[in-house]
Amino acid sequence: MAKTNYTFEKRQKEIAKKQKKEAKLLKKSTSADEYAEEVTEQNDVDQSTTVETTTS
Repeated sequence: MAKTNYTFEKRQKEIAKKQKKEAKLLKKSTSADEYAEEVTEQNDVDQSTTVETTTS
């Protein structure tokens, strides 16, 4: 009977876990960047409308 290679299985499990963690971090950073851009755009719009109403 063949002996099972537990180290191979463990290494594959660690690699999958690492990839999943990196994907999660990438998703978080991407959504944080999009949120920051959205807030910046909203602030720009708010400032431009404030300037328009003030000068009118």
